[in-house]
Amino acid sequence: MGAVTSSMAAKFAFFPPHPPSYGLEEEEESGKLRMTGVPARANVDVLKLRTKRGNDVVAVYFKNPSASLTVLHSHGNAADLGQMYELFSELSLHLRVNLLGYDYSGYGQSTGKPSEQNTYADVEAAYRCLVERYGAKEEDVILYGQSVGSGPTLDLATRLPRLRAVVLHSPIMSGLRVMYPVKRTYWFDIYKNIDKIPLVSCPVLVIHGTADDVVDWSHGKQLWEQCKEKYEPLWIKGGNHCDLELYPQYIKHLKKFVSAVEKFPRLRNGSAPTTDQPENPRRSTDIREKSWSNTDHREVSRPSTDHRENPRVSTDCRDKSRASTDKRERTRKTIDHPEKPSNSVDQPEKARNSIDRFGEMFRSVGFCNIDCFRPTATSV
Repeated sequence: MGAVTSSMAAKFAFFPPHPPSYGLEEEEESGKLRMTGVPARANVDVLKLRTKRGNDVVAVYFKNPSASLTVLHSHGNAADLGQMYELFSELSLHLRVNLLGYDYSGYGQSTGKPSEQNTYADVEAAYRCLVERYGAKEEDVILYGQSVGSGPTLDLATRLPRLRAVVLHSPIMSGLRVMYPVKRTYWFDIYKNIDKIPLVSCPVLVIHGTADDVVDWSHGKQLWEQCKEKYEPLWIKGGNHCDLELYPQYIKHLKKFVSAVEKFPRLRNGSAPTTDQPENPRRSTDIREKSWSNTDHREVSRPSTDHRENPRVSTDCRDKSRASTDKRERTRKTIDHPEKPSNSVDQPEKARNSIDRFGEMFRSVGFCNIDCFRPTATSV
């Protein structure tokens, strides 16, 4: 029974886009690789990385001259680098970071087949590239894992004690827990994130939509509760599994987080700054633990439960996401005026472009984590 369930979980975990959304070409004069199907950019390197399991995975490195930190991004299960390319470019620009994204084995133009162990080798090869090729230091790296990408992200984070920070975007507690409401970890489960998160010693930001119908919001909440160094989470009211980037609070909160961890060097003793009052998380199992809050002492920490009206993204995330044509974010609050803590939910706000040009990208691609782990009638 265990072997059968494990095989099912592994099968439902991976949905590589077919055909891949991009191609690879080698320039005749320079011998450098370049991606076809995406805009050419002078600040982007295209690489092939050999993993310890013998696969060649494709990676892209976005250079930002003003960056002091580097993000290593592990994308969701139904996307590849061609679909993530514009998002990576915008994140690098607006967060002022270098960013390396990679395709898992069997995704895009990467060789091999997708599996849990292969993704661990894939992210390790990507991190090794950052250190050896680009001179990145462990304490200047932020690991970012989205949906299934939270698995390789947390696995690597447990082995990097001086890591600067971790971002978990719509993460999973484990593969089996997405499929069945189990309360314990079984040996045949995959991506046992709920068991690994207490071993991560750096600040962790968790982002999750409250209306996620693929990976329930409870996954993000329980992972956040188990963090050693909690940062104020972002619970996007009404957000689904694939549209969180369309909310203006997504990029705002990420900017605050990156700014916070940039100002405070990696803490060697495992303790976090406690200048702010501890946050009162919803249904937290440990009220004694203080949240690792952002560094602006003028702002009182509060749960980020922003709301939007009438989400129009379909449950399988393939329909086109609706974005506003307004390219300016409305400033909802200013950090110069402290707010009173409140347990009430903010007034509804429509999802809009959180970063310029996001709307067109989402409409044309409709990428992200399509029904990860979800069994279908034809799959059973």
